[in-house]
Amino acid sequence: MGYHNIDPNELPAMEDRSATARSITDFADLNNIGIRTYEAAPGEKLPLAYHYHEEQEEAFFVIDGELHIETPEGEFVTKAGNVFVAEPGSPHRAYNPDDASDSVEVLALGAPSVDDAAVYEP
Repeated sequence: MGYHNIDPNELPAMEDRSATARSITDFADLNNIGIRTYEAAPGEKLPLAYHYHEEQEEAFFVIDGELHIETPEGEFVTKAGNVFVAEPGSPHRAYNPDDASDSVEVLALGAPSVDDAAVYEP
C-alpha cells in the first residue's frame, strides 16, 4: 500500500515553466494521472505552448483568481471554485492576462498520464 500526504508548496518548482508549477505526480510517483499545481502571475502562461492532447483529458480547477483559456472557439474565463475541462483533440492555452490584477492558482489534472501534447498552430 502507498499513501502520501503532500503540501504542494513544499515541492520544488519545475524549472522549464513560465508560471510556478509543481508536480504532485512526480513526487508521488503516480502512473495513471498527472497532477500539478500552478501559480501564474499576470502575464504568465501555464503550459509551454498552445496545444492539444491526442488521448489525455485535462481539467483545471481554479483555486484562486481567474484563469483565461484561449481556444479556437474563443476565450473562456474560469473563476475560483470552477473547473475548465479540455477533451482530447481540443486545443487550448491557459494563462493569466498581462492586465490581471492578481495571480491565479490552479490545480491541473490530466488522465491518462501520457506525454501526448501536440503543438497547435491556429
